[in-house]
Amino acid sequence: MPSLERICESLAPHNTDERFRLWMTSLPSEAFPASVLQSCIKMTNEPPSGLRANMRHCLSCEPLSSPDFWEYSDAAPDSALPAAAE
Repeated sequence: MPSLERICESLAPHNTDERFRLWMTSLPSEAFPASVLQSCIKMTNEPPSGLRANMRHCLSCEPLSSPDFWEYSDAAPDSALPAAAE
């Protein structure tokens, strides 16, 4: 956890790409650095009950809800595409 704290403290607009985002998940922990929590936007997510409801929720969130997410890029080499089932 001290390493995480040092990394987060070193992030600044002058040395970080403006598109950079750091997403972390954590269980409640006394060892989690308070300074990291204080500088973050915190979100909680209560998953819907049941597998079907949970899958629908996951697939409706970005980026999975975007049709572009499911399309292969034309720029990708052929080796990056999955092999066709015969």
